Amino acid sequence: METSLLFILLFLCCVCLKFICAASNISTTEFLSDSETLVSSNGRFKIGFFSPTNSTHRYAGIWYNIEDSDTKEVVWVANRNTPINDSFGVLKISEDGNLQLSDGQNMTVWSSNISQQANSTSVAQLLDTGNLVLLSSASKMIMWQSFEHLPDSLLPQTNITLNLLTANRSDENPILRSWKSASDPSNGRFRTGLIPFPITEFVTRNDDKTYWRSGPWNGSRFLGVPYISAEVFRIIFNGRDDTLDFSYFVANESLLEYFDLNYDGNIVLKYWDDGGRKWEIGWQSIESDCDVYGKCGPFGRCNPKDSPICSCLHGFEPKSIEEWSEGNWTNGCVRRTQLLCGLTGRRSDGFLRLQHMKLPHYITFESANNQDDCRRKCLETCSCLAYAYPLGIECMIWDENLMDIQVFSADGADLFIRLAHSELDDPSNRNTKIIAIITAVSATAFVVLMYCLWKLVRQRYGKKITNMETRSVDFEVDQAEFKDLPLFEFKELEVATGNFSEMNKLGRGGFGPVYKGKLENGQVIAVKRLSRASGQGLQEFMNEVLLISKLQHKNLVKLLGCCVEREEKLLVYEYMPNKSLDALLFDSHQRKQLDWKKRFNIFNGICRGLLYLHRDSRLKIIHRDLKASNILLDEEFNPKISDFGMARIFENNQDQANTLRVVGTYGYMSPEYAMEGRFSEKSDVFSLGVLLLEIVSGRKNSSFLNDESLSLLTYAWKLWTENDTLSMIDPTILYPCFNGEILKCIQLGLLCVQEYPEDRPTISTLISMLDVNDVMDLPHPTEPGFTHRKLPSSDEILQSSQEHGSINNVSLTEFSGR
Repeated sequence: METSLLFILLFLCCVCLKFICAASNISTTEFLSDSETLVSSNGRFKIGFFSPTNSTHRYAGIWYNIEDSDTKEVVWVANRNTPINDSFGVLKISEDGNLQLSDGQNMTVWSSNISQQANSTSVAQLLDTGNLVLLSSASKMIMWQSFEHLPDSLLPQTNITLNLLTANRSDENPILRSWKSASDPSNGRFRTGLIPFPITEFVTRNDDKTYWRSGPWNGSRFLGVPYISAEVFRIIFNGRDDTLDFSYFVANESLLEYFDLNYDGNIVLKYWDDGGRKWEIGWQSIESDCDVYGKCGPFGRCNPKDSPICSCLHGFEPKSIEEWSEGNWTNGCVRRTQLLCGLTGRRSDGFLRLQHMKLPHYITFESANNQDDCRRKCLETCSCLAYAYPLGIECMIWDENLMDIQVFSADGADLFIRLAHSELDDPSNRNTKIIAIITAVSATAFVVLMYCLWKLVRQRYGKKITNMETRSVDFEVDQAEFKDLPLFEFKELEVATGNFSEMNKLGRGGFGPVYKGKLENGQVIAVKRLSRASGQGLQEFMNEVLLISKLQHKNLVKLLGCCVEREEKLLVYEYMPNKSLDALLFDSHQRKQLDWKKRFNIFNGICRGLLYLHRDSRLKIIHRDLKASNILLDEEFNPKISDFGMARIFENNQDQANTLRVVGTYGYMSPEYAMEGRFSEKSDVFSLGVLLLEIVSGRKNSSFLNDESLSLLTYAWKLWTENDTLSMIDPTILYPCFNGEILKCIQLGLLCVQEYPEDRPTISTLISMLDVNDVMDLPHPTEPGFTHRKLPSSDEILQSSQEHGSINNVSLTEFSGR
């Protein structure tokens, strides 16, 4: 009996051992049939047979092994050009040691076809990286691997070595090859490869035509791909072995992501969204038409924010006006004034600096000690048309047509284009212009001064600004408060905004609509107009004028002037080309512009602006309405706090105040302010915490109202207690190298929204916490406010205010929704 039992156990062990081997290897005794799959030891990848969508052909391929996924995310295909027409395919080790794929007729349709003689004991193994390798069972040496055989996908931990003695040094060495279509994995028109010299860069070709290029490698990143982290790729030249090693890294190996060359030539970075249970796109090489190679032709530059997107470089004009006007920019631009090479002195050629540029194609290196030396060498070479001196690359010059120039909103590099003297500012002419300008300005200033004196005298003798709307309340304006603030005529602002056209409407502020305008001198402005239907707008208007006219900080919006004329009250601000934070952050397409680096800088800037209001300005100011729509973004995405209509001035020794008139935005107000009317610095800190959690998650606080969670705070706290805060991060910024900093910011956000104000950090403490590297050094947050109590509706608070408010009937509680 014992002998029989022992025999059964030995038999089961052998069966299990055979199953284990079959689950991870293909050998001379173990093959893979059409109905079977082989899984990597970490369970991440699977190899087997599949049919693409709308196809009956069978292929052997590798895909991500994800449970409950509706689609196979195929990353490599063996027989991509020779499909199997039946369901009897077999992947096995052949007699000569090659990995071989045969169909139901036992015809070989694909083979690894290694040149050196392999022995019959070769083993094929699917590694944890998704790389299928053929190993010599004796030496364990890799004789063949799928990573080196033109897949359409680039997987993390990929390492590719180019032998520079045999590689194509000045053209692309193919690494990826697209499918022919979504249902046909055979070789498509597009291929992506690495060009080693004269400058290392990736290029995608459509057959023989360049379709996209990454821009030059500066030792840490590709300059033409500003939104890809500097820690993703690594390129190392080995002079001793004459090799170039290219690697693709993912710091957090638990995340699923990879690059894929689509059949339409677009390289996309895909990542698995575990919450949504689907694959998402985090980046793509062709975000806009500007990313297509040479879209604007020679000496043309492309800016996706412009309309039309193409324009000629300064000093150039369209080669064909007719073609250009029809949107055909391929022939580009020609120089307006020819260069005077060799001429020295005051009439010599010069250079114009262009910032945030994708550097042109066809680069030549020049030895130079510094940027000035690079400039001199370009100027001394008649054929030199431009130069650049980016960090990590140094002196680069161009002596061919400047092709494939793009304007980025940030990053990129400085490009210095060579122009004739007449296309640059002439110092001698400049003096004449300055004299003329000074004369004109002086005369204008005299007229304006006389007008202002007349107006001041007239108003000093009792003219009152009267609210002509729903309330008959006189409001006396102390003109001394406005002595340093420019006054605009209503007619001037009416013309600037196109009669306050809906086409120029940017949004709505705390007391009325905001319009884009353009003054006669060409300056673009933003005009806030007091709504006549606003019963409380006048007080907010005066409050904003008096406050912001006294404040000067780079993270506060700049007030250019105001208009108080008849029934009209208007504020004139500097125009912010990137509009408000909410317009980008909460838009599924626009938010891609906000990578984590930009978001962190935006939050840091908001903190600096708030620190100025709370501590550093001569007035101690509580904003009381801090939210995403009140954060404006300039051309460089620098934040500017705006909308001071609800703000209150504190005495220097004052810590908090009480009010019966609770104003602000539902979801951003602290519990003590919303419920009891008490506000302080810590009220703004609470709003800042909500804003930080929105920046990290990419979701509005109010977007959770229909979910199981009543608010963003409840959702964030739930994930914090479950140790699952990674699930909160906006997938578009979910990148391993930034996860530590993002998780720290979630913790800081939760510290800011704690229920009791004494538990929240001050803004100065919060700024110092941003520099803490180890989150273990940060305090642990307590539960946020509003996570258990039911928030009152605006009607309930309004009723409470009417029951307990003052007797003047204008102390109303006001909430504005998002």
